[in-house]
Amino acid sequence: MKVAVAQLNYTIGAFDANKMKIVEAIEKAKKAGAEVAVFAEYAISGAPAYDLLNKVQFLEMCEEALIEIAAFCDNITVVIGLPIQHSQQTLSAAAIIQNRQVVSFVTKRDLNQRDEAPYLASGDGCDYFFIGGHKVAVVLGKDALNTNYVRATDTVIFLDADRWRRRRIERRYAYMAERGFITERNLVYVNQLGGHTDTIFDGSSAVFNHKGEAIALLDSFKEDFVVVDLDADNKPIEIPYQDKTVNTMSAIKLGLKDFFEKNGFKSACLGLSGGIDSAVVAAIAADVLGPENVRVLLMPSQFSSDHSVDDSVEMAKNLGLKYDIVPITDAYRVVTEAMAPVLGESSEVGVTEENIQSRLRCVMLMALSNKYGDVLLNTTNKSELTLGYSTLYGDSAGVLSILGDVYKRDVYALANLINREREIIPQSIIDKEPSAELRPDQKDTDYMPPYDIVDAIIYRMLEEGQSREEIINAGFDSEVVYKIYGNILRNVQKRHQFCPVLRISYCTFGKDRVMPLTSKYGF
Repeated sequence: MKVAVAQLNYTIGAFDANKMKIVEAIEKAKKAGAEVAVFAEYAISGAPAYDLLNKVQFLEMCEEALIEIAAFCDNITVVIGLPIQHSQQTLSAAAIIQNRQVVSFVTKRDLNQRDEAPYLASGDGCDYFFIGGHKVAVVLGKDALNTNYVRATDTVIFLDADRWRRRRIERRYAYMAERGFITERNLVYVNQLGGHTDTIFDGSSAVFNHKGEAIALLDSFKEDFVVVDLDADNKPIEIPYQDKTVNTMSAIKLGLKDFFEKNGFKSACLGLSGGIDSAVVAAIAADVLGPENVRVLLMPSQFSSDHSVDDSVEMAKNLGLKYDIVPITDAYRVVTEAMAPVLGESSEVGVTEENIQSRLRCVMLMALSNKYGDVLLNTTNKSELTLGYSTLYGDSAGVLSILGDVYKRDVYALANLINREREIIPQSIIDKEPSAELRPDQKDTDYMPPYDIVDAIIYRMLEEGQSREEIINAGFDSEVVYKIYGNILRNVQKRHQFCPVLRISYCTFGKDRVMPLTSKYGF
């Protein structure tokens, strides 16, 4: 049996565009002699569609597109995912098309994904269809965990919409190899691809044989198409090493690219401070959007070091970015003098004065955004977001955060990856000690230990769900652990008002970790 696996980048609600992609792939599969063509879960609708899954018109348009697609399915069987209406409920389904007719639907039973569970009802699970003399099982999502589907079949078609997270690809391959080996069945897996605001699907579709060996691996983070003859003597493919930093970079680039393309945005702006975070964001934006579509603003204050400005200028020139230098010194003086009768006269720089600087920079960046129609990119990383090291309506502002789920230590890894072939980010930016430069001689280590230690504690708390006591017993300083834990709880209100974040980890604030804004827990 020859199977075509079509890994395509869909857009939520773009029914005509999605339909054209699907029809083109079906025609390509027919020309290659495929007997069946397989598409991802939610291929027709795009994913994650959230509350659109409860809109009757949206579901009707999905089914209309399905019927139009079926008209092209002569001499081929097509398995394709979409949401459907059933008894006033919405189900995730795989439609089986044969001889230009939709002959059946297979519906998902296990709704364990947090993104979709509130909008869907549970279906019946695995079902079967015949192609020639082959009885083929079809499953969606985590229904594949149930091995009952292997009865009297030799092939399992597995449709999925599994978003990317660090180390997800290798775990997925290991799971499919195990399923194929244990069940002694061929496994055809096709996953969603593309960025949808905060959610990134990596694709990484694959075909494994009944021995648990990979015989086809589709590209990660890009569209791909392959035809596999399951009856042929296919040579096993060695599963490649998955570099964490390279995959993180690929995911961020795909998420940023699709966010702009699918929303019709053309250009971006950001503040370039001379620090590592803004440098990485600027470099990625220039690579994805083109340097001619990225504008940066340098906004030094009386506390900014000369080398921060020089480094920023050097980097802007390295990338060919439009840049302007607009000091905030005078604006800061005017605001502090105007507020002196209310706040009192003081030469000391405290949190109030630091936040005034950050918010003045936001005012200037938003002015730039409004004037030229640029999308403001946020430059905060996950470590800062966790600790509350950002200012509401200041450096927390932006339309999209591409580093908000990336730990500080991983930001450095991305910077080194960017500089792998030539120095784009000046080495002095990478080497300098992290500082917000909002007061004289300020360093991030004035408040916390080095980020290697801080990130290790945060990772254990968020990604691994360890308690304070478990982390302390692992050898970390108790005072630091309790301080970080307190910061996480005290800064919930900042994260509630933060912009969308590209989801990179297993525990992203705002989606995977939603804490009540008002709570006495942990204090």
